[in-house]
Amino acid sequence: MKMAKGIPLNDQDRIPWLCNLHDILLSDVASRQHVILACSALKKAYRDILIRGKDGAPPKCDDSVKEENPAEVELLVVHLSGSFEIISGRLLKRTGHFMPPELLQSQFDTLEPPSAPENFIQISVDKSLSEIIATIVESLK
Repeated sequence: MKMAKGIPLNDQDRIPWLCNLHDILLSDVASRQHVILACSALKKAYRDILIRGKDGAPPKCDDSVKEENPAEVELLVVHLSGSFEIISGRLLKRTGHFMPPELLQSQFDTLEPPSAPENFIQISVDKSLSEIIATIVESLK
């Protein structure tokens, strides 16, 4: 709702959502499902939460007692990279999307691209969809 009103999200908005996504990922992995999650985990801290849940979050996220050995999710981050101009052009063509184009700069300002030792691949959005998919599939082998 905030984004639809043109208000960028902050850590307090995102962290509970990311903790919930971690729990969903854990549940799916525990039932031996292969999972693809598409989300804008813009910061390393956000990706850490997806992997470790509340234990990967800043202290405010976890008001309960932390587990001694928290469950982790094995995560391959697929970082789709592109220029502001390309992504802005694509965003302007979307219809009915909750995020107004005016918020794109805040997304770029927040972005911390993945880096070592994170488990990630980077793919340019200039590639075709079939090339992007082939690169991801090859990385998973």
